[in-house]
Amino acid sequence: MAKKIYPDAASALEGLLFDGMTISAGGFGLCGIPERLIDAIQASGVKNLTIASNNAGIDNEGLGKLLRTRQVKKMISSYVGENKEFERQYLAGELEVEFCPQGTLAERMRAGGAGIPGFYTKTGVGTQVAEGKEVKSFDGEDYILERGIRADLAIIKGWKADESGNLIFRKTARNFNQPAATSGKICVAEVEEIVPVGSLDPDCIHLPSIYVKRLTCGAPYDKKIEFVTTRERESA
Repeated sequence: MAKKIYPDAASALEGLLFDGMTISAGGFGLCGIPERLIDAIQASGVKNLTIASNNAGIDNEGLGKLLRTRQVKKMISSYVGENKEFERQYLAGELEVEFCPQGTLAERMRAGGAGIPGFYTKTGVGTQVAEGKEVKSFDGEDYILERGIRADLAIIKGWKADESGNLIFRKTARNFNQPAATSGKICVAEVEEIVPVGSLDPDCIHLPSIYVKRLTCGAPYDKKIEFVTTRERESA
């Protein structure tokens, strides 16, 4: 069991990274992102990456770090709004972007992990999203063909894992991390805590250990807030 556990993110990624690879990354904004693994990818210098992720973090945080160092060739994403460098590189023609509706992106990851090469959806019909894609009619309604995502590597962030790799996500961090994990040929997970086998309720496992090939504990984490919103305290 212990052979799955690595002392740090760099060792957990050793031998897995290569130029031109495709990476599926979990997280949403700065929530539930595999930040230790992202830092290790940045330090490795690997380049020409294609990354499938809901967004690319923000400037100098999350996947935004890899944009700054020009290690990313293409992003498959649904949202770019909070990352000025992402926006700048895209508008300047320096970064290839495949825009994908958010639910479609999650389903493309899930489908890839389930061995489904493609599926039809109404989302995007009649828009730029549909350009160049096969259109098929079901019961008089048009649907477009979307391809499942199968990545060379999945990097994810979990809350708790046991020593065999069974994993629990915390709240909304589950949304993209779970499908991203299954879409990679190899999944490397970083978690906040690793506990002994038998410590986790089997009915509460979100990602079975069979999907997790390598595991590292990244704690302690500094919980970053994308937007700090406050209000004046009401007087007594």
